[in-house]
Amino acid sequence: EDSARVRRTEGSGLGMAITKYIVDTMGGTIEVESELGKGSEFHVTLDLERAETPEEEMILPEWNILVVDDDRQLCESTAASLKSIGVKADWTLNAEGALEMLDRRAKARDHYHIILLDWKLPDMDGISAAKEIRRRFGDETPIMLISAYDWSEIESEAKQAGITGFISKPLFRSTLFYGLKPFINDASAAAEQLHEEKYADFTGRHILLAEDNDLNWEIANELLSDLGMELDWAENGRICVDKFEASPVGFYDAVLMDLRMPVMTGYEATEAIRNMDRPDKDIPIIAMTADAFSEDIKKCLDAGMNAHVAKPIDIREVSRLLEKFIHERR
Repeated sequence: EDSARVRRTEGSGLGMAITKYIVDTMGGTIEVESELGKGSEFHVTLDLERAETPEEEMILPEWNILVVDDDRQLCESTAASLKSIGVKADWTLNAEGALEMLDRRAKARDHYHIILLDWKLPDMDGISAAKEIRRRFGDETPIMLISAYDWSEIESEAKQAGITGFISKPLFRSTLFYGLKPFINDASAAAEQLHEEKYADFTGRHILLAEDNDLNWEIANELLSDLGMELDWAENGRICVDKFEASPVGFYDAVLMDLRMPVMTGYEATEAIRNMDRPDKDIPIIAMTADAFSEDIKKCLDAGMNAHVAKPIDIREVSRLLEKFIHERR
């Protein structure tokens, strides 16, 4: 067929030649019946011997797997294939949706065993998404990059971003089984480790929390106090700056900073603290905000903050960041 659509999507024209060569090499035949407007049927006949050993039963553990790909049909077919080999699969069409689903799972302490992440995504490519997943949720869960492209050129970059391995599209049932089989022990152990994870002990640590919303303060106080830390509340950026300035040097171990506050924003409060003439002005400041896009994170870092946590807060992520930055200052 010759049409505008075919000309847009046609390949090199070698597909049939390669197929014919393979069939001939195997001693078989290939025939085609084609009718204009109706379609084509290809018949391949091969003389094969029955295998002496039975085919391996393709069954994996009852994992929970997240599939991230912008092709809805691929997501649905992959989820169905995974179900046929014993795996429960959720799927989403972009990285933002994946981060939201991972966040919900983390809060419920019911982590995914493995993540299948497409390389080419509309909002954030797979490598960038993997970096963000690792930043927010740690290194325990295997992340497999899925793509129809050869990944040799990006393998080094992908592994540095936290990618565990690669599975080539198309994602047939057998492709998924043999691609995921090596993780039978590792994935189950990682999920168990995440489920039983213990948070750091912040007993005796003083944290200044700037938040203008009463309910958000109550929730944060309830969650974070369980870690042993003592929290002081600043209802806006100006109060946060005043409380820090009035405190003895080294009294506060970190500041959790909302961004959108009256009187003085989180950005302005951070700038004021960084410009103070006191030795502890380098105190860790972690932004807590609903603004979670990459440009928002960059703006926080440019303003002098050390890190960024998206609301609703993930206590695991806050604990990890506080432990990291407080430890670095010792």
